[in-house]
Amino acid sequence: MIQQRQFFLSPCPPSPCPSILLSTHSQMTNINQSSQLSKTDSSSASKCVRVCQNRTCKKQGAAKVLAAFAALPVPDVTVTASSCLGQCGNGPMVLVLPDMVWYSGVRPHEVPLVVEQHLLSGKSVQQMLYYRFHPQG
Repeated sequence: MIQQRQFFLSPCPPSPCPSILLSTHSQMTNINQSSQLSKTDSSSASKCVRVCQNRTCKKQGAAKVLAAFAALPVPDVTVTASSCLGQCGNGPMVLVLPDMVWYSGVRPHEVPLVVEQHLLSGKSVQQMLYYRFHPQG
């Protein structure tokens, strides 16, 4: 039997990022559905970057990733520490809302690429995408 865990992500203050309720058993479906809905011109919308700061991600260097994002401020982008994003062992995990783009194994030296390519230009960084939610065809 698969054990379900649920967790709640509140909006990044003061950003209009939506609150989302995720269940690890049904995340793939929910994430893909949400991604389809946000395929409009999200590059012009306010964004929220969540960097997991829970135990495993922290051991993998998440505090330095969060500091790297904080050192590169972007207009209309809120960067915030997050509790567990439910993908332990694949971190540090970074979630960009409302785009629903997940990055895994993010290193501090990769943050400028995410800022330049995703947050400023609106194109996800393909080689950094989390394979569970963004399968490479």
